[in-house]
Amino acid sequence: MGRAFEYRKAAKMKRWGNMSRVFPKLAKAITIAAKSAGADPELNPALRTAINTAKAQNLPKDNIEAAIKRATSKDAADLAEVNYEGKWQHGVLIFVEAATDNNTRTVANIKNIFKKAGGEIVPTGSLEFMFSRCAVFELKTPDMDMEELELELIDAGLEEIKQEDEENISIIADFKDFGDMSKKLEEMNIEYEKGSLQRIPNSPVEITDEQMEELSTLLEKLEDDDDVQSVYTNLA
Repeated sequence: MGRAFEYRKAAKMKRWGNMSRVFPKLAKAITIAAKSAGADPELNPALRTAINTAKAQNLPKDNIEAAIKRATSKDAADLAEVNYEGKWQHGVLIFVEAATDNNTRTVANIKNIFKKAGGEIVPTGSLEFMFSRCAVFELKTPDMDMEELELELIDAGLEEIKQEDEENISIIADFKDFGDMSKKLEEMNIEYEKGSLQRIPNSPVEITDEQMEELSTLLEKLEDDDDVQSVYTNLA
């Protein structure tokens, strides 16, 4: 799969290994899901998936319960979900999803990160058509035939199964089938490490290992921002 892929994988694992950054983002995702469609996981697929993802990343049960309670608290911060789109060198496009109670602060931080890295923010909506909105579930390769797994998941909206490496696969469906796919995986007793709505590039680009090292610094700074929830690129 190439050194660039391995570098991205190692960088991703390093970032996800930083629990001091990851735990607050996982909790915020739970709060947002509970606030948008109710605090009962049985009736709210997005919340159920956010909880499952948090558990897979070892977020303590107390933190999960506190995040749900925060969604219904009168004193809860009024979080708004906002997107920022930017361009970097070598044709790299970057889509940032954030959740903030102060958009002025957040946009200033994001603009500053891009500027220092030689990139720029572009008007909202400029890059929307460059990405497809998909439901993505990341899991360990199940102990079953891959063709059998594919047949089982087709009715739930499966579009593609990606073999990331020998141990990990990604299940991809249209974003509208997020709830159905989450329910189907649970019915099959297949645990996933992460389930989310993601943006997959329609026209991926390739960059060199050296360029990837530069870009990784920008991505890490974006992901380290407290308000940023997810960062996507058009990298192959």
